[in-house]
Amino acid sequence: MDHHSLLNLATELARHMMECGAEIYRVEDSVLRLMRAYGARDAQIFAIPNCITISLTSETGEPVTRLCRVASHSTDLDCLELCNDLCRRLCEQTPPVEQAHKELADIFRHRPRFHPLAVMLGHFLIGAFFTPFFGGGLLDALCGGLCGLAIYFANRFLAPLAGPNVFFRTLLAAAASSLAAQLLVYAGIGQQIDTITIGALMILVPGVSLTTAMREVMAGDLVSGVSRTAESILSATAIALGTGAAMFLGGLL
Repeated sequence: MDHHSLLNLATELARHMMECGAEIYRVEDSVLRLMRAYGARDAQIFAIPNCITISLTSETGEPVTRLCRVASHSTDLDCLELCNDLCRRLCEQTPPVEQAHKELADIFRHRPRFHPLAVMLGHFLIGAFFTPFFGGGLLDALCGGLCGLAIYFANRFLAPLAGPNVFFRTLLAAAASSLAAQLLVYAGIGQQIDTITIGALMILVPGVSLTTAMREVMAGDLVSGVSRTAESILSATAIALGTGAAMFLGGLL
């Protein structure tokens, strides 16, 4: 058994799971099960949101360790499900490590991606359905959907200006949505600017991230839980600042 190749496989699987938004305990448990299925009984893993460290002992008794930095995070439940399924299959069948590497690469090479029109429709429907939930009418729901589209276009065309910084990307998207809501109300299409704004901003609320943080705190992964909680608070702050700045600018205009 090539322990270096096995270590690389486990590290890549853990990195992909982290990038898809997996919880720390899920990543650590999956990697340990994979390593033990391939005979590395003394394998160890330590993971935090931005770093993964995996070690094992080779056949010659030498410790082998690999550290991997996780540069980006997202919430991709489809991809996470594929990674979980692959991990279970590898643990049951234990194919050659080279074949396992190929199957892992195939997941990200052939994984299904949503068409941009489908993503646009999702943004529109989320904004449109949340607006009546907060007390808006039918025209307000239409405006909420249009503000959701403003968030989509901001994420696609304005977010690259902020680079990988999630705080500023969220701020720009919230500002674009708030400006769109004000323009629609001033044009006479919408009536309740507060419900339109709140309904559209639900797209940006970090609900999954905060839920994951609470689960990690309860699982004992305090470093990861506190880190994700701080990230959620910063995202909420960006939403508030972006909306406030847009409302101030709209008032001046």
